[in-house]
Amino acid sequence: MMTTFLGKPPNEDRKDYACKGRGNRHRANFINISMSSITSKWFGEERQLRISKGLLLKGNSTKVIDESSITPQEQEEPLPEEFVLVEKAEPDGTIEQILFSSGGDVDVYELQSLCDKVGWPRRPLSKLAAALKNSYMVAALHCIRKSPGSEGNDQKKLIGMARATSDHAFNATIWDVLVDPSYQGQGLGKTLIEKLIRALLQKDIGNITLFADSQVVEFYRNLGFEPDPEGIKGMFWYPKY
Repeated sequence: MMTTFLGKPPNEDRKDYACKGRGNRHRANFINISMSSITSKWFGEERQLRISKGLLLKGNSTKVIDESSITPQEQEEPLPEEFVLVEKAEPDGTIEQILFSSGGDVDVYELQSLCDKVGWPRRPLSKLAAALKNSYMVAALHCIRKSPGSEGNDQKKLIGMARATSDHAFNATIWDVLVDPSYQGQGLGKTLIEKLIRALLQKDIGNITLFADSQVVEFYRNLGFEPDPEGIKGMFWYPKY
């Protein structure tokens, strides 16, 4: 799994970002997932989404909580804003859970720390906070550790995030997809995007787009996204100074 799942928004701190070789106009790819592909990918009877245990299992002590198929009937049921994806018991009795939430519960300082871990250049905290506040949906993964005898003192940290902006009617664009490098390789990035897409669909958003670095285009293609659908190109306007 790559450290950076999704190119940073091209209009933010472009000079600093381009110097790291990511997110410039030559590497960003416009990718779209249309309602027709959404229908077949997510809710068609022949292509029902199934959470793969092989992606999430780290050992015999790991238990996949959300492992049922998504059927057309289940699609009608609202996705909970918060639920446990994975639960693992350690030899000393400590319980580690990975929690998915779509209610926007993300601390801006934790997000900045996570961006540091994946090597993204720093952005002003005020802008990060504004981006979170003005997003249509913020999906997050938190790791919660519960030690024996420490009820009420659970350790909780942000390990993944993706957010979407939207016109609240037809379109949504996914930004800032990232997973803590210590938790990559477990299928969490894939699950994060799957859950975010499902939550957007349940709000009747029929056109979902994103901008991806070239090395992760195939990752998104496997989730139903299509690069340059019907010849449509993503275009950028930059200041000339």
